[in-house]
Amino acid sequence: MSEGNGHSDGRSGGGAGVGSNGWNPAPAVRSDPAPANPLLSQPIEFVGSFPDPNVRVEPPLPEIAFIGRSNVGKSSLLNALVGRPGLARVSSSPGKTTLLNFYRLPGFYLVDLPGYGFARASKAERAGYRELVTGYLRTRHTLRGIVWLLDIRHDPSKEDRDMQQLLIESGRAVLAVFTKADKLTRSAVHPRTQHLAHALQLEPEQIEVTSSRSGAGIAELATSVLAATTQGSSS
Repeated sequence: MSEGNGHSDGRSGGGAGVGSNGWNPAPAVRSDPAPANPLLSQPIEFVGSFPDPNVRVEPPLPEIAFIGRSNVGKSSLLNALVGRPGLARVSSSPGKTTLLNFYRLPGFYLVDLPGYGFARASKAERAGYRELVTGYLRTRHTLRGIVWLLDIRHDPSKEDRDMQQLLIESGRAVLAVFTKADKLTRSAVHPRTQHLAHALQLEPEQIEVTSSRSGAGIAELATSVLAATTQGSSS
């Protein structure tokens, strides 16, 4: 992830579509042989859940944050990404998580941000969520990039649009990841990807398509995440 404006805290210049901030994803999905997932062999531990966007975790390491709607399949994707079923708990009550969950791997952290757009959340809960996520995105010096998850089956919602604007305003590098590709036929994946890319003003290199169930795109995403942890750490 290159830095568009030379900041040393992981930020870079914004644009119309998130992802224009310099995240360099892995190459598009390849056919044969299947790429290896570089995160599968790495140890991982749950550090803790925190309500403070400025919480100090030791040692300070680069962070890659994951964010998406409350039913986008974030926990399942995180589990598939590191090959640890059950590491990130898949809740039967979407929107229940309201904390920052930190997972440590050698040299960096994965940070699971609370899901947004939960219909039953109160006005106070929505305001608290906004404060937590906004504070994290805008002030976290160790944040190297954000993986923004969107369900490939659905057009962007108002909440998705609001999140897109927040991500743009944060100036962070963002990689848009379309989830649940297994829910579509193979022939429908490409046109659907193009449709969402147009709707969100994203270039093809700013997108990855995944399925936690089939494993499609997971190794490529893991490669992108690992590469991003070493980018943007210096001016």
